[in-house]
Amino acid sequence: MSDTLSQLAAVLEQRKQASADSSYVASLHAKGLNKILEKVGEECTETLLAAKDCQHSEDKSDLVYETADLWFHSLVMLSHLGLGPDDILNELARRFDLSGLEEKASRSK
Repeated sequence: MSDTLSQLAAVLEQRKQASADSSYVASLHAKGLNKILEKVGEECTETLLAAKDCQHSEDKSDLVYETADLWFHSLVMLSHLGLGPDDILNELARRFDLSGLEEKASRSK
């Protein structure tokens, strides 16, 4: 799983340097953080709607598709801000074996 994220992160980094005319990701970077955040918000909403729609359905394909779009645009956001999937995976690893209640309590310290 993390190989795919690492490979995607490498491609996203390459596209940051590309011409906006040659790449969708490069065009997002050229338009700036607000445009990238707009796309993350759009994909988040579409993911929520897909989850709601598949609640009583056997077909989960729309949810998988929309979640992939959300993850992709989140990775573009992280790349734009100098972060990558390893930063998030490390944070998730730090939280492993920590209850949700303990993790939330640690935020206020």
